[in-house]
Amino acid sequence: MTLRIFDTATRELRDFVPLREGHASVYLCGATVQSVPHIGHVRSGVAFDILRNWLTAKGLDVAFVRNVTDIDDKILAKSAEHGRPWWEWAATHERAFTRAYDLLGVTPPSVEPRATGHVPEMIAYIRRIIDNGLGYAAPDGSVYCRTAKVPGYGFLSHQKLDELDQGEDPAPGKEDPRDFAMWKAAKPGEPGWETPWGYGRPGWHIECSAMSRKYLGATFDIHAGGMDLQFPHHENEAAQAHAAGDGFANLWMHNGWVTMSGEKMSKSLGNVLSVPNVLTLVRPIELRWYLGSAHYRSMLEYSEKALQDAAAGFRRVEKFLDRAVEVLGTVEVGDWLPEFGKALDDDLGVPAAIAVLQDAVRSGNTALDGGDLVAVARIAGQVRAMTGVLGVDPLSDTWSGPDSRGRGQGIGAGASSGALEALDVLVKFELERRATARAEKDWATADAVRDRLKAAGVTVADSADGATWSLG
Repeated sequence: MTLRIFDTATRELRDFVPLREGHASVYLCGATVQSVPHIGHVRSGVAFDILRNWLTAKGLDVAFVRNVTDIDDKILAKSAEHGRPWWEWAATHERAFTRAYDLLGVTPPSVEPRATGHVPEMIAYIRRIIDNGLGYAAPDGSVYCRTAKVPGYGFLSHQKLDELDQGEDPAPGKEDPRDFAMWKAAKPGEPGWETPWGYGRPGWHIECSAMSRKYLGATFDIHAGGMDLQFPHHENEAAQAHAAGDGFANLWMHNGWVTMSGEKMSKSLGNVLSVPNVLTLVRPIELRWYLGSAHYRSMLEYSEKALQDAAAGFRRVEKFLDRAVEVLGTVEVGDWLPEFGKALDDDLGVPAAIAVLQDAVRSGNTALDGGDLVAVARIAGQVRAMTGVLGVDPLSDTWSGPDSRGRGQGIGAGASSGALEALDVLVKFELERRATARAEKDWATADAVRDRLKAAGVTVADSADGATWSLG
């Protein structure tokens, strides 16, 4: 099967043919670390982690670069507003993003370069653009790209040059208002670096052009990011690369937003849902399932009901695997079903892939009820393979610890393993009372214990080996 990807630039499905056989190179625009991450931020990380998993599952060696923008107008404004050093503000929120990615089981990138660590590469890249006649320095030390002279400018966002607005404040020394800043002269009190053009700091776009070249080469396979980055960020990244003589990205992928009441989730709308807050409602693995369950290019409309419905759907998958382990002792990872692979090969069609997974779970439960352990082992292995590609295999090393799977309703994302152990002691005490009552045929007491646990969000499952419990 050939993976086909919707290319934002050409607006059509294209066969993914790696530039180098057996190898895939992906650049994902990461966080601008100005604030605490919300679920809109991390949807991109989850969506393209699934892409990475699928490329790896298809036998490719994947080089995956995700940058960190740690110097930016917004970071400077936020840190000044709170009276904190800009570098400390950026480092604090970078750690918050790393924590959020880790909580959701997002595989760390091959490399995670920071903008501030690559200023020499940016300066060298800007020199090339100036030498090619497509960049110029203004009297104040800012450096601009001659947008109108870059061949093919507008290919990605499909905008016309005469209608462009770069979103930058007017500045003296610009030859054309459509030109954009590659380097910004530092204002009084701002941080900066010495360059051939004066003291200043990077523009927003130059970091990705320079860093993608450093780690992936002049041309690479896939550039990914949120759909809001198509213009001006990605258009200008590509313009700089082309102005420097590089080919840049072969394919462009953009994920949709998380919305609330039809509006993009953003700080300005006041509808931000931080990852830590949402993890008081569901477990990390359930939040990942929710964020990854929609097609990556679609909008994901957030509501607590939709979140809880998704979590309940995942728990049905999880419960099947738990039941399989109870009867088999262990479940090895098998092969995914052909229909699952076909769905993912169709522009990473996760919703269709999940439908295949859910059908398998239903078949597995039927096999369990019928005592067909051969079928149970086969299907459970398939389910593990499919959930593994989606990054939500509950039996994997990522999710098998009690701190990962035990969180959820009534516990929250901040629960420690000690708190979980304490809960386990309390629930087991109740289960012992229930077992004693059942042995004495005191059904009223036994039912009361079960109902009390159910009201607290604890599900009790009876088996030949005794009662077990789970949350949800």
